[in-house]
Amino acid sequence: MTYFIAALLGVVQGLTEFLPVSSTAHLLVAARWLGYEDPGGVFTVMIQLGSILAIMWLYRVKLATVVRGLPSDGEAQRFVLMLLVAVVPALLAGAFLAEYVQDVLYESVRVIAGALIAGGVVMLLVDRFRPTPAVMDAEGMPVSRAFGVGVCQVLALVPGVSRSGATIVGGMLMRLDRPAAAEFSFFLAIPTMAAAFVYKLVQMRAHLEVERAAEIAIGFVMAFIASAVVVKPFLSFVRRSGFAPFAWYRIAFGAGLLAMVRGS
Repeated sequence: MTYFIAALLGVVQGLTEFLPVSSTAHLLVAARWLGYEDPGGVFTVMIQLGSILAIMWLYRVKLATVVRGLPSDGEAQRFVLMLLVAVVPALLAGAFLAEYVQDVLYESVRVIAGALIAGGVVMLLVDRFRPTPAVMDAEGMPVSRAFGVGVCQVLALVPGVSRSGATIVGGMLMRLDRPAAAEFSFFLAIPTMAAAFVYKLVQMRAHLEVERAAEIAIGFVMAFIASAVVVKPFLSFVRRSGFAPFAWYRIAFGAGLLAMVRGS
């Protein structure tokens, strides 16, 4: 049963990490509902690596081209600079606020529910009244606009906001087309999640146990598969339908959580 729960949580992580619905909220709620104990948050930390590797696999050709071109290719250098500039605000904010976020905000279902609902409303408004897109390709975004998206990503420290949701909304506010905003969110996830993974792993190293290796491995593999499967269909869906369905889902999910809290 523990292995089945680990697999299920891995799927939840993989499916929700790159959708603007908050993987953190879904994992916290699912783990509590299933009665899964995760001392130190080790399981959650380790399976996130599966999602990171999935996005790196899907964009392996682009990433390999950038790495090869770094010594001499101006476009490759600009792409890396764009990601570095965008990731700095979240890294700085995380360094100062991580303890408060983990110890206080993560323990409040009301905070998570409120962030889901507020984020859904904001997403509806931005998707409906967004500025006219001026950037159709995520790779060609100006560095200054990348920094603006990075500032928006800081909001994702609040559980329920969603890292992908914050960066996608930020991208649209920076006049990226919908698919370009989503794709830039994927690129930005690589350094952001990798830094968070290393930071949390160092913090939680005392909780690593050989006995839990099997369930962590199962969750990791399922997170990788689920993330790899969901990204391309998500981009196709966004091109056709926008982000409104995800926004309404967030609002319904958040309202359901609030109802559960009030009823308990």
